[in-house]
Amino acid sequence: MKTRVGGMAAIAGGLLLSTLSLAQATGTAAARPAAVDGARLTAADREPGNWMSTGRTYGEQRYSPLEQVNDKTVGKLGLAWRYPFGLDRVIEATPIVVDGVMYTTSAYSIVHALDARTGKLLWKYDPEVYRGIQASGCCDAANRGVAVWNGKVYVGVYDGRLEALDARTGKRVWSVNTVIDADRNYTITGAPRIVKGKVVIGNGGGEYGVRGYVTAYDADTGAQAWRFFTVPGDPAKGDESDTIAMIRKTWAGDQYWKQGGGGTVWDAMAYDPELDLLYIGVGNGSYWHYGQRSEGKGDNLFLSSVVALRPDTGRYVWHYQTTPGDAWDFTATQHIIVATLPIDGQPRKVVMQAPKNGFFYVLDAATGRLISAEKFVPMVNWAKSVDPATGRPVIDAEAADYWTEGKPKLVFPGSLGAHNWQPMSFSPKTGLVYIPAQSTADIHHPKSRIDAPRKGVWSTGMEIPSVPEDKKSIDEFAAIYTGKLLAWDPVRQKEAWSAPYAQIANGGTLATAGNLVFQGSHDGRLLAYAADSGKLLWERRVSSGVVAAPVTYTVDGEQYVTFSSGWGGSYPIAVGPLSERTRGVPDAQVFTFKLGGSAAMPKVRQRALVPPDPPPATADAATVNAGRELYRNHCGMCHGLGAFSANVIPDLREMSPQTHEDFQAIVAGARAMKGMPPFGAQLKPAEVEQIRAYLIQRAHDRRTELR
Repeated sequence: MKTRVGGMAAIAGGLLLSTLSLAQATGTAAARPAAVDGARLTAADREPGNWMSTGRTYGEQRYSPLEQVNDKTVGKLGLAWRYPFGLDRVIEATPIVVDGVMYTTSAYSIVHALDARTGKLLWKYDPEVYRGIQASGCCDAANRGVAVWNGKVYVGVYDGRLEALDARTGKRVWSVNTVIDADRNYTITGAPRIVKGKVVIGNGGGEYGVRGYVTAYDADTGAQAWRFFTVPGDPAKGDESDTIAMIRKTWAGDQYWKQGGGGTVWDAMAYDPELDLLYIGVGNGSYWHYGQRSEGKGDNLFLSSVVALRPDTGRYVWHYQTTPGDAWDFTATQHIIVATLPIDGQPRKVVMQAPKNGFFYVLDAATGRLISAEKFVPMVNWAKSVDPATGRPVIDAEAADYWTEGKPKLVFPGSLGAHNWQPMSFSPKTGLVYIPAQSTADIHHPKSRIDAPRKGVWSTGMEIPSVPEDKKSIDEFAAIYTGKLLAWDPVRQKEAWSAPYAQIANGGTLATAGNLVFQGSHDGRLLAYAADSGKLLWERRVSSGVVAAPVTYTVDGEQYVTFSSGWGGSYPIAVGPLSERTRGVPDAQVFTFKLGGSAAMPKVRQRALVPPDPPPATADAATVNAGRELYRNHCGMCHGLGAFSANVIPDLREMSPQTHEDFQAIVAGARAMKGMPPFGAQLKPAEVEQIRAYLIQRAHDRRTELR
């Protein structure tokens, strides 16, 4: 469904301005929108007022040459405009700004086109994703933004579609289904990239038993140009390429292809026009359990790797594997940056990444050879170091090998990583990389049985972790799960400065020539630091946590800085007891600032902590414990493990008397069209009552803690 705002008058007004030069001169929001091609993207620094791709440049440095807003003037930033999305769910998108028009997305892959000067809605496109599908995908119904090319806007839809929209009207031009197996749990949360007239997109689903791949489509027609599989499939069906035959030798046993293998390309990509190389970041193994997946043998290529491809054909050129035989959900799908660094006194084109595993990698961009790798967070125990001669990690088996003896191990970082999807940025001016770094841990508790992957079921080969439910345990967790903005010197491989945060899952970063680094935080702060020293220079507060990355652009000669708020994602679901402490409320909005901006900031709202009176807790301990296990396996991935929703999805500890009365019907499917997936085929009525008994007990526990 598409909504047009302003009607024919808005479109006609845009048609009056028929040349790009006029658009740039006037800043009007409707002149030849999204008229972007390879030449403009390659020369993006000649148009610093635009933000034409998700990382601004092909190399994805997320650095802006703009300096009207700088370390001397940033204190004068005031709100220029704000735009409420109207759906208060997770916001992870990096906005695209082209010739005065901003294109961004909200939850469920809804696209919004805004006047970048005023925030006025020009059009909105809703791909009408079935809201219950989030139960079949990881980490909330997020979308990380769009791509633009020659008058079209491209969006990867959560249910696996890739769609092209007319940039003037929001009308759908074409749509393709990227999913190769409808019986598997494929999703899309990442932003498309466009290189040489091809739209490149990957998929998610690594926790649900899928086979990873990345696909390129013709930007004009949607016809498939090529597909590159990142892990081998069913050997009985043959190998799709010589590359698959090569990597199959690094896998063992007869389970990996049944489990899917993993290796999803769900986020990071970058491109170097000089080398003509497309870099993709590859995800974790599926299952996580290395012993079940591959008998504990082999590197399992291309899991947890940076892979270089030819964008015309998808042909493999080189790879570097950050975590051979990945067993800990250590994806290499984190942000990839292409830059030139002084290595041994000489300028050298490099690829940089700070993946989940806690090591910062500098690779030769042409060959993939390791230049250096060091721990960028102190809490890393799965590996002692990376061998500079072989490029392989020196794994600490005593600390991290859970599969050989089948015993749980406490591993640092945890599956949330030392750096997750939130983008980092690089400033050529300071030579520093600005990383949303974090401290995390997991107890990896392997299952003794091998489960077959099922639709809508978390499939990792691991027991679902127990989340602390009492205050003492939560306090102990909080001491581990801390974050910081880390300014990292990639040449010296050491910290330059850092700014600490009480929790993890803070927003992506933006560096500018004005000696500034912008970032939003988990607790709803919009922040600007001095890029060279880390001094905090500016701060505003909003009602919701910020995980998306900010951008900056110009219209009519004025520089704007945009943040998007909207709490959600993996952290509040997995570690809701900590996330809940922020007390923010769901409030998804775009906030755009300029020097001298005078619009009023909205009042900051916080969640009340007084829950309604729950029904009497009459169930015995055995029933409550049975309900706890059922909840963790069927409900926790949306409503939060431990029944902490952290303001993202309804907190089931706060159910009204009517909801308790309707609980059986709701679980069976009465609210399927409102986003509550039906579980009537998976849960018996008696099991539903066990879950409700557990939720009643959790509601009583919470009231006791708040007294």
